[in-house]
Formats: sequence, C-alpha cells, structure tokens
Amino acid sequence: MQESQSELMNSEYYPLPQPEDIPLKEKEDAMGAYLMMFAALAAGLPLPVINLLASIIYFFIHRTHSLFVRFHTLQALLSSIVTSLLNAAAVFWTLRIFLFNYADATNLYKGFIAMIILVNIAYIIYNIIAAVRARKGRFFYMTFFGRYAYHQTFKIRPGKVDENNSMNIPPKL
Repeated sequence: MQESQSELMNSEYYPLPQPEDIPLKEKEDAMGAYLMMFAALAAGLPLPVINLLASIIYFFIHRTHSLFVRFHTLQALLSSIVTSLLNAAAVFWTLRIFLFNYADATNLYKGFIAMIILVNIAYIIYNIIAAVRARKGRFFYMTFFGRYAYHQTFKIRPGKVDENNSMNIPPKL
C-alpha cells in the first residue's frame, strides 16, 4: 500500500505551525523580514545594496527563532538577493550611460529598465502580500523561492537534534 503525499511529507518534514499556535511576537518577526525592502528608503539612499544588507542582517539575527520565522526570513532574503542584483545591474548600467557617457541608451537598455520596473513592482506586491499573511500566521509561498525556503527550513535532516523532543541526559562518565 502506498503512502499518501501528506503522510510522506509528515515523515520527512516538521509539521507546519498553525496560526493559532504562533505567538504574536513570531508573527511580527516574520512580517518584519518582508519589510526590509524599505530599508534603503528609510536611509534615504537609492542603493539596492542597503536592502540586501538589511535582509542579510535580519536573517542572521532571526534564523534561530522558530521554523515559522526562519522560513519567512529565508524567503524574504532569497527574493531580496535576486531583486538587489538586478537593481544593482540597472544602477551600474545607468551610471555608465548618463554619468560617464560610456555607452548609449539602446533599446536593450530601455527594455532592461522596463523589465526591472516590472520586477520591482511584482517584488513589492509579493512582499506586501507575504508580510500580511505572515502577520496573520499564514504562509505565502513565492513563485521561485517558497518551495526552496520550505525545504531548507522544514526538512528533517538526519543527525540533527530536534530541540523540542530532546531529552536531558546526565554527562557520560
């Protein structure tokens, strides 16, 4: 008899926490991961690296919290990496054209900037939706990053001690 997909998932992954079981502090920490995209705006700088640094710092500070918080901080970090790299490429290319007169504003450049604008709009929308869902104790799986973040966070790895089910034992003599 074959196991159902949910039985298989339960044996390989930690169970997902339900909204009523998640403390408010953890919901707010998870939501905060998605708000790091506004870090550069708060600093008053149009540098995409500020957002990435804020996401990295937030991830490393909160990664030891619950699996719920770890999932959301990892997903927010992964989406921030891609968006920050694309934005950095756009800033670099724009500076080369308009500040250093090194190249012309070709159709390729204009198409790239249009794509960057669309990616940033989608990034903002996805992050706002994810932040609201995290605040409610829910999961939101982003298109490219949700499955990877889930697997990295909730996968049971052999040899890793589950802190919730570990027993205290006396020292070995």
